[in-house]
Amino acid sequence: MEPTTSTPPAAPAKATWPAVAVPGQPGAHLQDAPTRGLDTAVEGPAEAEVPPPAPSTPASEGEAILDELRATIRRYVVMPSEEALTAATLWAAATHLQTVWQHAPRLAVVGPARRCGKSRLLEVLIEAVHEPLITVNASAAAIFRSISEGNPPTLLVDEVDTIFGSAKVAEKNEEMRGLLNAGHQRNRPTLRVSGPNHDVQKFSTFAMAALAGIGDLPDTIMDRSVVIRMRRRARSEKVASWRYGRDDLAVRALRERLAAWLASVRDEATALEPKLPVDDRAADTWEPLISVADLAGGRWPMIARTACKAMTDYESGRDQDGGLKIRILTDIRKAFASVGNPPALRTTHLLDLLNADPEAPWSEHSPKGLTPRGLQILLDDYGIGSGNRRFPDGNQAKGFTPAQFTDAWTRYCPPENPAAEAPSATSA
Repeated sequence: MEPTTSTPPAAPAKATWPAVAVPGQPGAHLQDAPTRGLDTAVEGPAEAEVPPPAPSTPASEGEAILDELRATIRRYVVMPSEEALTAATLWAAATHLQTVWQHAPRLAVVGPARRCGKSRLLEVLIEAVHEPLITVNASAAAIFRSISEGNPPTLLVDEVDTIFGSAKVAEKNEEMRGLLNAGHQRNRPTLRVSGPNHDVQKFSTFAMAALAGIGDLPDTIMDRSVVIRMRRRARSEKVASWRYGRDDLAVRALRERLAAWLASVRDEATALEPKLPVDDRAADTWEPLISVADLAGGRWPMIARTACKAMTDYESGRDQDGGLKIRILTDIRKAFASVGNPPALRTTHLLDLLNADPEAPWSEHSPKGLTPRGLQILLDDYGIGSGNRRFPDGNQAKGFTPAQFTDAWTRYCPPENPAAEAPSATSA
């Protein structure tokens, strides 16, 4: 009789992340991923490949529940990237430990137009988060009166563009913007005078919030948010239909398991101080999500940090392109470099270089392009101004030196050669 040979199990399919998975750009999805989307090895930017756990190693309770929630969101919503899917999963889970966190991250679900899946994502999240408080349009007074001091609800606002969609409308809703900004951090109550004796009453503002709408939210809110940039589903992208009375009940059952697991690790969560790949406000915003990932274990700590770094880098890049006060610094650095980094540049010469760039916004900054006065306004916040300089031809004129910009370039601009500073996948 021929000897029996055992066939080794097939290696798991390898799915590859894009070098930087940018929401809304081709290649942001794992291709040919299984329904659960969690049975493949994943490579993150600047991360070494981490194989899935061996079949003999059972997943922890937290890991299994997060896996199931992630798969559930994927089932009903086409997310813009795998990082966005990870972030939405962790944000929903983090709402169940709001009393532990020092900050309440906002989830900004934005898209360029209708039918991008924003409302559908909110529908799924409503059934997964802690004590959802859903509204389409509400006053700031109604919202802060609905937020309890001890264990606040999770605020979910759809069609938030009706509140902040235009400058005129947003101006009327400054109180709402202030509430959402203040509620990102503990101990930022709003004060109101009430009752016949005009007593001052404190109202808590601290609560996690998901905000869905067309277009970006005000900058101060976006800066406190995990940003999910939705896009329209392509014809080749299929999702399951969502039916109330069927699918919502299944997600609610998952919510109960999620809440029970997180309650069991509450003390551990309170003592946790996770290492984060970002700092400042981004760290405040992402810390609850990273903490949940660390509590779950498995590969969640790795994919959570990958999502954090990729998504915050992307939003930072948008700010460099969209914020003129940041853009002017990067473009002035390019202007100096384009003429060999001289010790000084005449203001007129610098403006000529800036206005000549067809892809920059400066030629349309005013009917005459960017003017000396316009340039000075953009630089005022950095304490940079033109001065009288003597140039090689012996003439004096208003101008700038590179030394004036060194500190601002270091603090606000991306590295001139980011590829040289980024760790390679082999060195991670």
